Amino acid sequence: MAMSRFWDIIPHSFRHRTLGVVMTIFLRAILNFVGVATLIPILILIVDSSNIATTGYLSWLYNALHIDSYQTFSIVVCLGVIAIITLKNIAVVYLYRFERDYIYSLYKHLSQRLYESYYRKGLGFIKHSNTAILTRNVNVVSLIFATNILKPIATIIGEGLLMLLMFVALVLYSPIIALIAVGLFLPIVALFYFSMRKRLNTIGDRENVAQRAKGRIVAETFRGYADIEISNAFPLTMNNFNKAIDEAVKLRKEYATIGMLPQMFTEVGLAIGLTVIIIVSLYSSSDNLVILLGIFAIAGVRLLPSLRTIMASWSSIRYNRYTIDTLREADIHEEQTTAPVTAERFNFERSIELRDLEFKFEDSDTPLFSNLSFTINKGERVGITGASGVGKTTLFNIILGLYRPTSGAIYIDGEKLSEENIRKWQNSIGYVSQSVFIADSTLVENIALGCDSDSIDLERIRQVIELADLTEFVSSLPNGIDSRIGEQGSKISGGQRQRIGIARALYKNSDILFFDEATSSLDNKTEENINNAIQNLSLKNASLTIVIIAHRESSLEYCDRIITLE
Repeated sequence: MAMSRFWDIIPHSFRHRTLGVVMTIFLRAILNFVGVATLIPILILIVDSSNIATTGYLSWLYNALHIDSYQTFSIVVCLGVIAIITLKNIAVVYLYRFERDYIYSLYKHLSQRLYESYYRKGLGFIKHSNTAILTRNVNVVSLIFATNILKPIATIIGEGLLMLLMFVALVLYSPIIALIAVGLFLPIVALFYFSMRKRLNTIGDRENVAQRAKGRIVAETFRGYADIEISNAFPLTMNNFNKAIDEAVKLRKEYATIGMLPQMFTEVGLAIGLTVIIIVSLYSSSDNLVILLGIFAIAGVRLLPSLRTIMASWSSIRYNRYTIDTLREADIHEEQTTAPVTAERFNFERSIELRDLEFKFEDSDTPLFSNLSFTINKGERVGITGASGVGKTTLFNIILGLYRPTSGAIYIDGEKLSEENIRKWQNSIGYVSQSVFIADSTLVENIALGCDSDSIDLERIRQVIELADLTEFVSSLPNGIDSRIGEQGSKISGGQRQRIGIARALYKNSDILFFDEATSSLDNKTEENINNAIQNLSLKNASLTIVIIAHRESSLEYCDRIITLE
């Protein structure tokens, strides 16, 4: 993993905090080393309390405390060690909070930026992407990066520093023990690294693909339940789901097995190390065999978990490295995702003018339309019609500011529509699509979409409910306007859905209303009722501009003029 690829993901606002986190990791490593070092006096006391008189720092402490017996001194030393280790652990937990806060603050930031970045890429990007994958990236990938990439990196730094300090101490105390430790543990690490590196990369990438496929299948199943059920497609869908989850489980099992290897390697290494020390001591006629074994055991007890943790952390980084590419591709830096927010509106007074518009999708060489020019005057009722695929909805999306024209421009009262004023334009318009978006919330929250519940104008809600002919529907609900209407309006009819869309557009007090095939999926009677409601709105407000896309001429009968796209 190239460090530059990783560093690109860290936002500039977090980079200055990285040094502070590194410092806390360094301090924790020193404290953990102190915790190990304080066990040495206990080892000496266990082996032979008479060593107190010949051990420099213990002899000095014994004389300084003016204690009469070795037994009392041994108890005092043990209590002191317990106190030091307890205080050390409290300090380590406190220092760890800085690392923890940094990691999870970064997760929160990345998730927010990823969410915003995808949204800011616009309708074209969303339509050409798999929303299940985008959802997983926002909710899961950023968390995996923080906990399974960033946290293991911090762990490797901390445990690596601790191992370095312990190695230096071993060199100073007994070069032989240090040499044996290096001779054992270094080959273990090298063997694990070279044998597992490519395998971890492969299974990590493959599991990511399997998890994406599983998420896509689930999302599509619930979204297209009716079609899947009627077509008897669920057995095939379930089979595809089982293949994806079987692949994910198989890879997870393999990863879990690999996770056991560090413990196996290090335990074997410890046993070999103790054996080597015994053999060396026997042939060198050393009188300090017990001390040497004790020092190696204490070092091993702390070194082995550190080594296992480093190897496991490295495995986690390799296994989850795909998250780095996902986040880098998303382009999540603040300066590129922050968008201006304003409540200002266009003061629409005269006309909407399209001048020489051309548009083609990125994956197409042929323009959908070109040299398209016409004007919509304030207060007009304009219908737009044409054959399927001619680009009616795409044209609407351009006028709404959801797509950018390849060439040409749109002018509102002579002012060119641009990135700087597009939010003001969208604040001024109402939009009712063929399938109105319904959030899984209350009726009032759906009508006042985007407004905080505390700021909703209930008087205005009552007015638009009446204008959209929703009064009878509201009275039938158990909790009136505070009734929940289900995910994507699962508890309401198509006509009610469209009327809610009209009420939403009216609640904004819009100057222009756009209807995109708003009645095409309704039965004739409901379509007639909706069309009458739209016509009544126009009659009650002569300055209201209405633009309608429709296939059926009956939906355009009350229009002042009709524009046919060819």
